[in-house]
Amino acid sequence: MSNRKGFFESRNPVMKENAYMQASQENALTGGATMTVQGAINKSFILGLIMLATAAVAFTMPSSLLLWGGAIGGLVVVLIMSFRPALSPTLAPIYAGLEGLFVGAVSAIYASMFDGIIFQAVSLTFGVFFTMLFIFKSRIIKVDNKLRVGVMMATGAVALVYVVAIVMSMFGVTMPYLHQAGPIGIGISLVIIAIAAMNLLLDFDNFEKGEMYRAPKYMEWFSAMGLLVTLVWLYLEILRLLSILSRD
Repeated sequence: MSNRKGFFESRNPVMKENAYMQASQENALTGGATMTVQGAINKSFILGLIMLATAAVAFTMPSSLLLWGGAIGGLVVVLIMSFRPALSPTLAPIYAGLEGLFVGAVSAIYASMFDGIIFQAVSLTFGVFFTMLFIFKSRIIKVDNKLRVGVMMATGAVALVYVVAIVMSMFGVTMPYLHQAGPIGIGISLVIIAIAAMNLLLDFDNFEKGEMYRAPKYMEWFSAMGLLVTLVWLYLEILRLLSILSRD
C-alpha cells in the first residue's frame, strides 16, 4: 500500500496524483476496462500523427492566427483535461491538433531564418527521447518520489522564469541571458533541456504505474497527452538552443 501511495504523490502538474487516484478508485467500483502500457503507447502514436498532420499544414501556411490559436487553444484544452481526465479520449486529439498548429508555425519561423535547423531539432528530440527511454527501461535512473519531487521543482522553477520573462517583455525589458548567445545563455538552455528530458522519465513511469494500479482505459489518452506535452517542450527548447548556436 505504501508503494501505491508513493506513486500517487507525484508532483507532475499534468499527470496529477489525484487524477490517477480518483480514476483508479472509481474504476475499481465500476469494474471498467483498465489502462495498459501498450494502449498508452498506441494512443501516443495516434496523437503524434495528428500533431504532425496539423504541423505540416501550419508549416506550409504559417500565420500568427495558427500560432496563437494553437498555443492558447492547446493550453486551455490541457487545463480542462487536468481537471477532467475522463474527457481525455475526446480532448487529447483536439490538443494534439492545436499543438501541431503551434509547433508548425513556430518551426516555419525558425526555418526561414536558419537552414536545416528543423531537421536537426527533430533528430535531436528523437535522440533524447530514445536515450531517456533506454535509461528508464534499463533502470540506470530509478524513478522514485525523490526524483519526481526534484524534477517537478526544477520544472516549476523554469515555468516561473518564463512567466517573469513574459511579464518583463510586456514592459520592453528582456530577461538577461535567457536564450541569448554566449556561454551563460547556452548553459541555461542546456539546463532547461536536461530538465525537459528528465520529465520524460516521469512520463514513462506513469505509463507503467497506470497499468500496475489498473487506472481506467481513458487514462491512456491522458498519459499520452502528458508525454506529448513534454516532447513539444523538449523540441522547442532544442530549437532555441540550435538557433543560438547558429548565430554564434
